[in-house]
Amino acid sequence: MEQAIRFLLSNFTLTLFVVGLIASLIALLRRPRPWSRATVAEALLSWFLFFSLGVSFLYNFVMHVFFSETAAAFIGWQTSPFQKEVGFASLGFAVVSFMAFKGGRGMRLAALVGPACFLWGAAAGHVQQMIAAHNFAPGNAGVIFYTDILLPLFGLGLLWMRGRSETIGETGLRTKASPLWPSRH
Repeated sequence: MEQAIRFLLSNFTLTLFVVGLIASLIALLRRPRPWSRATVAEALLSWFLFFSLGVSFLYNFVMHVFFSETAAAFIGWQTSPFQKEVGFASLGFAVVSFMAFKGGRGMRLAALVGPACFLWGAAAGHVQQMIAAHNFAPGNAGVIFYTDILLPLFGLGLLWMRGRSETIGETGLRTKASPLWPSRH
């Protein structure tokens, strides 16, 4: 059991992604069928924002600010004062993601773009560390590395899917696009 908990917490980005998918399914199961594309896209996007970004970055904040030695060791780095800065940046991303959970398109785009820049920059840093320092620690070259690349792509794809479901509509006919989604399906 201890190993399972350690795996889930060490791979928190993947764990929280799966939790978001489960929350999306639960939200959908509570809705009448058939589900429209907009309903599915909304469930996936909102719970992705809540768990994969909001809770994940909140966890990152806690680890880098309050457990900096543990976080640094997991990444294969020495502790540094910059960890607190990363932690507080993560707190900002978490707060914006929670605000975007049921927000409009602009808020959601902001909640996705900031972390995407951070995560893709972190992935580039991980590659540099793998090449220059041969750092293949789990927090540098493991699941975290792959989710740093893939989660922003998934989130931006969900935002595109959500917007497309509104502008194309269920009939396949193009309708007038709205800058904010007027209702939840």
